[in-house]
Amino acid sequence: MALYLLCLVLSTTLVFNFLQTLADTSCTDCFIQSRATYYPNSEDNGTDGACGFGSFGATLNGGDVSAASNLYRDGVGCGACYQVRCTNSAFCSDKGSTVVITDQGSSDNTDFILSQRAFGRMAQTTDAAASLLALGVVGIEYRRVACSYPNKNITFKIDESSGNPHYLAFVIRYQQGRRDITAVQLCETQNFVCKLLDRSHGAVWTTTSAPSGPLSVRMLFSDEEGGEETWVVPVNDIPQDWKAGDIYDSGVQVNQ
Repeated sequence: MALYLLCLVLSTTLVFNFLQTLADTSCTDCFIQSRATYYPNSEDNGTDGACGFGSFGATLNGGDVSAASNLYRDGVGCGACYQVRCTNSAFCSDKGSTVVITDQGSSDNTDFILSQRAFGRMAQTTDAAASLLALGVVGIEYRRVACSYPNKNITFKIDESSGNPHYLAFVIRYQQGRRDITAVQLCETQNFVCKLLDRSHGAVWTTTSAPSGPLSVRMLFSDEEGGEETWVVPVNDIPQDWKAGDIYDSGVQVNQ
């Protein structure tokens, strides 16, 4: 009898631990309660700013973009995508809006300052969108989701402040999936001498002395929870005669 009870306790403990593991795993997809508002004049300017996307931020993801407060994460959160849906059943849809973080900001205890377009897209109808916009600040729930840019590779946009070879700054665009770029290396393609770049701000990476010759960029992709890390090396190099303002296609995309 004692042995039976011991086995029963052990079995119950194992089942509980298994269910707890499943709960912990599924909570990566759980919605988090918060609040959101919007930028009234975001149709042309998007929410460009702290991430370094510039006016390009108004066109990214069709204009469904947002500034974030804590989710900005000192720039690591730039380019991350979130499903955001408001919680007022009279106006809000179940789908909500999928937005890309392009700036830093907070207002009235909000986690998101959406573009006006993204804010309205949380609504069920056009009339409901007008009602949401009139409210200004709404209760929401959100979760991290994978970004998707069909037929797009990751690109490197050379910042206009760059000057070959003394200073190089570039912003990384079109990062798919739901992992973060937490480190970037720049390597000589002949001698494969590499140096870690500095995150200037947001998605902008810089160095005061770029290596000579064509440049190979290595990006470290990390889980938000600090788990798996993977170095990704693009197929295409940044050419030796790179120029400020130019855009270079990496030839790769990351979908995890």
